Amino acid sequence: MKHLKSFTTTVLATACLGILAQSAQAADTQIPVPSAIDSSTRTFRVSQNSAPVSQSQVQPQYQAAQPNTTAEPAPQVIVYQPQTVQDVANTGIDLSRGGLSNIPTPTASVSNASFINTVLIPQSQSGTTGQIDVSLLDDFIEDVSPNVRHYPPNFPNRSQQYNTREKVKVFTQWIEPYASAPNASYEVLLRAAKLNAMGRNLDLGSDYAIRASTYVANAIGRQPNSAEANFLYGMMLTEGGGFKEGKKYLDKAVSLGYTEAEQSLAQSDLLSDNRSGALERLRSLKARLPNDPILDQQIKIVEDGKFYIWDIPSPDINVRPGS
Repeated sequence: MKHLKSFTTTVLATACLGILAQSAQAADTQIPVPSAIDSSTRTFRVSQNSAPVSQSQVQPQYQAAQPNTTAEPAPQVIVYQPQTVQDVANTGIDLSRGGLSNIPTPTASVSNASFINTVLIPQSQSGTTGQIDVSLLDDFIEDVSPNVRHYPPNFPNRSQQYNTREKVKVFTQWIEPYASAPNASYEVLLRAAKLNAMGRNLDLGSDYAIRASTYVANAIGRQPNSAEANFLYGMMLTEGGGFKEGKKYLDKAVSLGYTEAEQSLAQSDLLSDNRSGALERLRSLKARLPNDPILDQQIKIVEDGKFYIWDIPSPDINVRPGS
């Protein structure tokens, strides 16, 4: 099975909603959330079974999922390898031979065709309910992540911001029935969490923040030692103001070898008024990764007295409207 790549993507957002997370081990507490806009109106709550109260005190209905004792089926990746051919060109029928004069002969050519891998993931933990083709979804997430994975997101223009917002809406609606199922697989939950986290950063509403927190927490319930899931949860918590709770997940992601978690820890240090700690962490990371240009920009942001290390130019992508 092959997929012709139908879109590339970019993302811009305006405001970051406060996110409420829930942990089975945490007591019901209330922590003030620093905000670049108004820290007095945003709060971060960690509780067990409390309903949402307002947009500034949003909280997911989350119960920790039981760890998965049976290994889930691994995603199946099918790589299409087209034959090496030259650019294709064809000439249509000469319509003038049929008695029609002054009619141009149609021509067509195809070049620079690109393909994406077919990715099939299990729908449920057991894998007995079949597989889902997430090829285009994964391609979209990969393309737009540099632009909207963190707050604040960046877009080359407003059209790309709008197109990305609309595609996030479509994809989250599509994956929702699978992710909300009690036996949803880790692979489904992780993708649903990523999409809804993007929606949160794109200011699409508190529902996205709630779903993102719920799905990533459930994903960790399925695979507690997933570096990516721990990073994603920690990132969402700290960028929403839950520095203490989020740091636990980021520290675990770092221990599992997830480098980007260290950058999120630096962002958390910065928003916690620990500028020297953020700078030390980024410089240490740069010493280990001397060829990473992003770290140079992030270090300069901190040195210049700014507060968001991801507020840097992102790749210029082209998200097309429609399917």
